[in-house]
Amino acid sequence: MANRANKPHYGSIFKKPPRFFTFPDEVFLRSTSKFQRFCVACYLPIFYYFDGFHAPRSLETQSLASNSDRKPIHSLEMKRPLMHTTSRLSRRLGFRRYLLAAIAGSMLVSSPTQWLCAEELPRVANVKEQPADNRMIIRNVRNLVEEGHITQPKFNDEVSKRGFALFLKQVDPLKAYLLQSDVDEFRQQETNLDDMLLKNNISFAYTVYKRYLDRLNEVMPMVHQLIDAPQDYSVEEYLESDAKTIAYAKNLDELKDRWRKTIKLSYLSAKADGDKEEEIKEKLHKRYRTYYKNRSQTDVYELLEMYLTALTSSLDPHTNYMAPREKANFDMHISLKLKGIGATLRADDGTTMVEMVVPGGAADKDGRLKVGDQIVAVQQEDGTPPVETLDMKIDDVVSMIRGEAGTKVKIHVKPKAGGERQIYEITRAVIKLEDSAAQSEIIEHGKKPDGSPYRVGYIKLPSFYLDMEGARSNKDDYRRTSKDLEVILKNFNESNVDVCVLDLSRNGGGSLPEAIAATGLFIDYGPVVQVKDPNGRVIPMLDENRSISWKGPLVVKNSQLSASASEIFAGAIQDYERGLIVGDPKSHGKGTVQTLVDLAPAAFGIGAAKPQGALKLTIQQFYLPDGRSTQLEGVSSDVILPSMTAEMDISETDLDYPLPMDTVKAQPHKHYSMVDSTIKANLQALSAERVSKNEDFGKLLSRIDAYRKQKSEKLIPLKEEEYMARRKETSMEKEEEKQLDNKAERDKVFVNDFYNEEVLNVAIDYVKSLAASDSLVTK
Repeated sequence: MANRANKPHYGSIFKKPPRFFTFPDEVFLRSTSKFQRFCVACYLPIFYYFDGFHAPRSLETQSLASNSDRKPIHSLEMKRPLMHTTSRLSRRLGFRRYLLAAIAGSMLVSSPTQWLCAEELPRVANVKEQPADNRMIIRNVRNLVEEGHITQPKFNDEVSKRGFALFLKQVDPLKAYLLQSDVDEFRQQETNLDDMLLKNNISFAYTVYKRYLDRLNEVMPMVHQLIDAPQDYSVEEYLESDAKTIAYAKNLDELKDRWRKTIKLSYLSAKADGDKEEEIKEKLHKRYRTYYKNRSQTDVYELLEMYLTALTSSLDPHTNYMAPREKANFDMHISLKLKGIGATLRADDGTTMVEMVVPGGAADKDGRLKVGDQIVAVQQEDGTPPVETLDMKIDDVVSMIRGEAGTKVKIHVKPKAGGERQIYEITRAVIKLEDSAAQSEIIEHGKKPDGSPYRVGYIKLPSFYLDMEGARSNKDDYRRTSKDLEVILKNFNESNVDVCVLDLSRNGGGSLPEAIAATGLFIDYGPVVQVKDPNGRVIPMLDENRSISWKGPLVVKNSQLSASASEIFAGAIQDYERGLIVGDPKSHGKGTVQTLVDLAPAAFGIGAAKPQGALKLTIQQFYLPDGRSTQLEGVSSDVILPSMTAEMDISETDLDYPLPMDTVKAQPHKHYSMVDSTIKANLQALSAERVSKNEDFGKLLSRIDAYRKQKSEKLIPLKEEEYMARRKETSMEKEEEKQLDNKAERDKVFVNDFYNEEVLNVAIDYVKSLAASDSLVTK
């Protein structure tokens, strides 16, 4: 078997393995587009990757985070209206949301972002005119989009109208602050945003956001009064739940009545969870105070990101601007390496809590910081006074705690176990996010004819990751998906595993080269994906290594959470008839390729300066070997299992302005004949029979029916008796929280529940079917 760990093959589009973030004399792309020439001329770094859920940032959803489940302040039932510039999944499981919720804690940072300290970022409320460096960023973003986007767009009146609507959704998604008169005033500029952009002018963003802050100052006292007011649960009234159909309030009286109902819903939701009335009141006061302070602390880069992303995502959902902090977060996530103390943080109604201590990290080795501890202040080693973290945005807490390996930080902690405030001085270190890498487990399941159990090799792959710094340096041992998978598959072969199950059910995408290299571990040669550039040229990207790391039966676990790079993998396996796809009816449906362009002044040859973020730009659309695109339609499962994720509005079709689906010419490739219509029909029938007799699946199907019913309802009852009956039947939002933030899925390789039990049953049936049809690839 060839050593893929040292010499990965990334496809024939490259004349040699690419150096990510290449510069002019290192660009080896066979097809040079106008966009690539533009980047080369400007010394802009180029990095190609897939990214399933890297959607436009929502300040609303970040600021509204109130507990470990990141519930919005308008209660669980009000989360449906928060579908503004992106789907709920994009916000929660996208790279940005994943970073904030899962690794945005004190672990993050590299030296280029040291300037991102909370006190150094000017707040929107204090700025009289847009910062000068914003103009350079705006100009670069505009030029890059017009030169490189796959649709070759121009910023015109249509883009202006779309961007106008998306920006208002980001600022006030629930229409809970701005009045109709405000919107009418803003609408006078609806078709002028493109003209302003040509002048590198985003004054409109400041006008809107400052008006929002004015309304915030008017509304917040009213909100606190309503929290203290007695609640009448006997009145039969309803709250409209769809922000798309809700009109902006005509005046403050109408807005106050809407808030009255919203607060009442918050009380009902908390009561249903078992909270006492006084506890609810205290939590709501605290929650809205935190929300007010967070929104008031919005800095100029956050606003710039919101506004530019509103305009760029009007072209497609995945073209957006990343502010410097988001860019730093992304870099560390994709490489699985970061520098800091090794602790995941979460916001909890104004306080900063420790959600996880990373095994092997600095805090873990120190031994004092525990899950559930509250971080109350942060102090640097330079002797400056500690900074209190109460009501501070989680991003700002992160900025203070993170830092270079070898430096020290003092964490002031209120222990969960009780007692006085403690001060822990911890030396930051390099940490690897092993939980985000490929992990495996060998499970014994079922019985062979000789009575011995089948051995199932189960692999959980959360993303297609790549250490970009290592790849750029051409190191032999840099961290990447294909290398880790090859090690796992070698162990499977040595352990006499009968079938491999690759779990991509929560894989939102990642590196394009790694998706190709990982597919190559299961096929010997051929096209994995085809890409079409802005000029309409279609180029096949090949696995050129003729060795196969795993020749046995392969089952790919799929869901609507599986996107982009995972769809390329699953789609290629399906086209080659190399393995079986099991799970939701279809995957997410993202069929586009993005590039990440660093906007730092140094990239333009201007000299070192503070970072300016990056542009994520859709430059290609991808197609499977047979010529079909996964855009919107995704990859269909061969064996469909009932699931809640299949019912949720989290696919590409649920985003604003997705690109259309099309097809290209098929590429010749090998067919392994390990899956055919007869095998699929037989396996689906066997599975359906088991599911129909399984009590747990029966309960799931009942919850799915109730979920569909609630989902179709546009009005939420506010009469206690009616509301509690509705919640008793099922809570749609609770179901979604459970699916999108499943702690068990994060903590374990294989979760032994009824759903995964059926996946194993299907895998064993598949092995038996292949043995009966003599279609098994020889090991």
